[in-house]
Amino acid sequence: MVEIDLITGLPKELGIGESITKEGQRIKITTAKRRFGKLMTVIEGFERDVNIKDIAKRLKSSLACGGTVKNNKIELQGSHIEKVKKELIIYGFPKESIGT
Repeated sequence: MVEIDLITGLPKELGIGESITKEGQRIKITTAKRRFGKLMTVIEGFERDVNIKDIAKRLKSSLACGGTVKNNKIELQGSHIEKVKKELIIYGFPKESIGT
């Protein structure tokens, strides 16, 4: 049985729904100070059927930092704004949809 994507109406195995979903995002990257003056990079604005946990895992691995997913936001330890932008573009998010 072929699974049908609810957004596009096409079979999920084509993978078209994921690229359409990524294009519709308005992602905002900011830094925030936490306890003891430590900086955190906060990535928010993920709306639809994007696997946030998978994105966070890939970002933590490529940036060599710790982090977590809370309230539909990705929090990474350290200040990584420019690096995160580059990585999200590599993952398929349009450059225009990523802001700071």
